[in-house]
Amino acid sequence: MSNSNAVANGVAGAGGGIIAQIITYPLQTVNTRQQTERRAKRILTSASTSPTPTPTALVQILQVIKNEGWGGLYSGLKPSLFGTAASQGIYYYFYQVFKNKAESIANSRKNKGRGDGSVGMFSWLIVAALAGSLNVLFTNPIWVLVTRMQTHTQAERKIREERKESMAREVANSDQSSITLLHDNMAKLDSLKPTPYGTIHAAQEVYREAGIRGFWKGIIPTLIMVCNPSIQFMIYETSLNRLKARRNKASKPGSNTSATAFETFLLGALAKLGATVSTYPLLVVKSRLQAKQEIGGNSSLRYSGTIDAIMKMIRYEGLSSFYKGMSTKIVQSVFAASLLFMIKEELVKAYVLMAHKSHLFLSNLRKIR
Repeated sequence: MSNSNAVANGVAGAGGGIIAQIITYPLQTVNTRQQTERRAKRILTSASTSPTPTPTALVQILQVIKNEGWGGLYSGLKPSLFGTAASQGIYYYFYQVFKNKAESIANSRKNKGRGDGSVGMFSWLIVAALAGSLNVLFTNPIWVLVTRMQTHTQAERKIREERKESMAREVANSDQSSITLLHDNMAKLDSLKPTPYGTIHAAQEVYREAGIRGFWKGIIPTLIMVCNPSIQFMIYETSLNRLKARRNKASKPGSNTSATAFETFLLGALAKLGATVSTYPLLVVKSRLQAKQEIGGNSSLRYSGTIDAIMKMIRYEGLSSFYKGMSTKIVQSVFAASLLFMIKEELVKAYVLMAHKSHLFLSNLRKIR
């Protein structure tokens, strides 16, 4: 496959990613808030009440609509769409380039009498890992801004709650007038609406906190998470090749053996499900590092780096914190990946068909001349 097809795959991947992102973005926003919700475990006494259960994704979506309007579900959508287009475009372009190279090496080995010309699982992993690593290095700053924008309202609410607790402690043993003033101040805090928070504001905040390095927060778990698309594409390519091989054996020569849009959708869902379940804890760590650190309220829930985040999450919140919002993520990512694969493959087919027709047209035009 030529480099022009690598470009076609890059453009098709970007287009499919944008469509899938728009459709599933509300679930992504809620999932990011679930991942970055930090609550330290508390020892319950006989007089204490049980912890409030985490609301379901649907309940949280309705809460966001009620408190913030529909716009709250789409916080950070613009940079997210840009990030998706850039991410999918970069990933699919380099994935196709490295895939072409892997297939060329496999064919070369076959010509030398080694192997059957097919690309093995390990090679698929390397191809996906190389493409994923380049994608991460180029696009991480975009996702830092998206995470900040998705969790901005949540962060403000946490800061407001801490201020209220601090005010309550200050007047715990005061007179009635001080208590009345406290209630008035708390009412004012409750009436405050989230401040406008755009891409420029988010970028300025990240730069103030950590300088240029802040835009690459979470880069270590994100690079490790390259194994997510690696696992995803290994499952997808292996399943697709097996489907085609089975169909080739059962079909007549010259018949169409390519996968249908629905089959591609199902294979994409299967691949993303396996990848998401195996790498989800890293996604939670990445989101927490990229979110505003004041969101945690106290120093035990603020993180200086990847190892610090992992150790504090285990110590203060338990292992279950690594799987917060996983059910929401599975629904969102599997559906988005299925749509992406289906749309991307259909766009590539359309490109190949148009290129073929253009080639025939030009050939006929030359014959006429």
